[in-house]
This record gives sequence, structure tokens and C-alpha cells, in this order.
Amino acid sequence: MILNISAVLLFGAASALAVKTKSAGGGAAIVLFLFGFFAAGTGAYEPIHHVVQACADSLNDLG
Repeated sequence: MILNISAVLLFGAASALAVKTKSAGGGAAIVLFLFGFFAAGTGAYEPIHHVVQACADSLNDLG
């Protein structure tokens, strides 16, 4: 079974959870950065998108 989730939806939910639990660690900072990045669609979209896609592909290959 294949499950597709929008990156904006995924990082938005993770950001809401990080804010709700008052997480202030490095992981929360990365999640909030990625949510802002995907929501804004800046000029840096392509390189960061390729990194996130490569990570997702490698995790998919592990399972």
C-alpha cells in the first residue's frame, strides 16, 4: 500500500506538535524551518527539495 502525504501537511502537523509541547531542541528547529520553507516556496526550493526527496527515497529503500 502506498501512502502519499503532502510535505506541507506533514511538517505543519509536526510544527504544531512542536509548538504545543514547547520543544526547543534542534529537531524542532529543523521541522519548523522545513515547514516554513515548503509553505513559502522560496527560490531555494529545488536544492532543499532534492535533499528531502533523497532522504525519503533512502528511507523507502530501507523498508
